[in-house]
Amino acid sequence: MPIFQLIEEIIFPPVHLTSESGILAVGGDLSPGRLLEAYRHGIFPWYSEGDPIVWWSPDPRFVLFLDELRVSRSMKKVLRHNVFRITYDHSFREVVQWCQKTRRKRKGTWITHEMLEAYCTLHTLGFAHSTEAWHGDTLVGGIYGVSLGGCYFGESMFSLMSNASKAALISLVYKLKELNYDFLDCQVHTSHLETLGARYISRDEFLNLLTEGLTHETLRGNWRYMPEFN
Repeated sequence: MPIFQLIEEIIFPPVHLTSESGILAVGGDLSPGRLLEAYRHGIFPWYSEGDPIVWWSPDPRFVLFLDELRVSRSMKKVLRHNVFRITYDHSFREVVQWCQKTRRKRKGTWITHEMLEAYCTLHTLGFAHSTEAWHGDTLVGGIYGVSLGGCYFGESMFSLMSNASKAALISLVYKLKELNYDFLDCQVHTSHLETLGARYISRDEFLNLLTEGLTHETLRGNWRYMPEFN
């Protein structure tokens, strides 16, 4: 399959034209309109610093169905004893920055400065959200992603203390389930998320879930100030 070069107009080719590697297109920008259009069609940006923007729609897709979340006995104890204080949208930029820093230390990061600013803009517009895990007054873990309809698209997570990112993710899943979300998109496989219950589904199945999820109203705004998150 050819890899498409995007033009200024905010439009993507059909995802069935994605290459075997999962790449659909390159180029374009990270404007809010283009990002939201991408997520509505099961597409997301993922690229290295210094490279052009690369747009992906992998097949199969790695997804966590909320009812399939697996929480170990030890994590249930951590949550029950309130080892971490969980908040939503209290420190979005800081969460993204920590995700950026921890990945850069390991093997480079796809969270470029351009990506950081693009998702902070989505947060300001009420579409991107963070879940924070605090130990005392110190931010020690978190996850951020994009919310559209009944779909939550997880982007990245970090942990500065054992179990902190797990506590944030599990708390987020509990909250999404409470609010009748349909699924949490993990995009690509990680062993960490697999232990929590995420699994592969075909892209066609994912797109059907996405179509259904987008029929729900988007819980837009800063979650910090919404009663559902307090």
